[in-house]
Amino acid sequence: MDTTHQANAQQIAMWNGCAGRGWVEAQQSLDRLFEPFENLLVAAVAARNAQRVLDIGCGTGSTTLAVAQLLAKSNGTAVGLDISEPMIALAKRRAELVSTPPRFICADAQTYEFEPASFDMLVSRFGTMFFDDPVHAFANLRRAAMPNATLHTIVWRATEDNPFMTAAERAAAPFVPEIPARRPDEPGQFAFADRDRVYSILEKSGWSEIDIQPLDVACTLPEHELDDYISRLGPLGRVLQQVDAQKRAQIIAAVRSAFDPYVHGAEVRFTAACWTVTAVARPASH
Repeated sequence: MDTTHQANAQQIAMWNGCAGRGWVEAQQSLDRLFEPFENLLVAAVAARNAQRVLDIGCGTGSTTLAVAQLLAKSNGTAVGLDISEPMIALAKRRAELVSTPPRFICADAQTYEFEPASFDMLVSRFGTMFFDDPVHAFANLRRAAMPNATLHTIVWRATEDNPFMTAAERAAAPFVPEIPARRPDEPGQFAFADRDRVYSILEKSGWSEIDIQPLDVACTLPEHELDDYISRLGPLGRVLQQVDAQKRAQIIAAVRSAFDPYVHGAEVRFTAACWTVTAVARPASH
């Protein structure tokens, strides 16, 4: 059995199916939720004075659009890339509404044939943890990087550091046994939780000056959006999209109390425990 092809096919199917639809439906809510990370990446692009920026796993395009707005001041260019057709379709529609639109590509960053040395900065907001062969993926991205280009990606730390992110599936486990278990060595949200593994991946794929630092960010969500968050996103959200409305409402009601510690009046608050990962594409020495 070609297990590599199978894993890759699973990611493509998931992000072009229920997971992609869930993110499209929740786009405005997710953009607000993850705006602090977008701001960090835009600030990093500004500090680097980058002019040709690739946003890896760009989703519905919020970070790419923000980078493009920044680069418009200096006639720079931004490109967003993602494997999800529904998410890229929404990103392209959003781009039509701005005066200096970025370019969006629906493709797998692991295998896409980038023009060599075409970007002076590569960024990602939670978009690099889904490669079935991450060394191959980051080597491909390394080839797309200009000499001395910078990589700046934000990824999740471990599940135990992010109890909010796993609260729904833990609470739902007695009612929905078919929720797939998260495995740290498989593509997914927490695939880069192990700092040493991330360092090794980047080192093997040709990146230099690798730096991985913990990043804890306060995130907020309106309380009235919590039910939609539970029902659309993550492993539980993907399962709930396959069940009838009555069962879905019953499960959401059953797991809702797991979020009580995070609800403060009209606001849901939690801390996102992440790594901020940077590296440089140094020219090979002769």
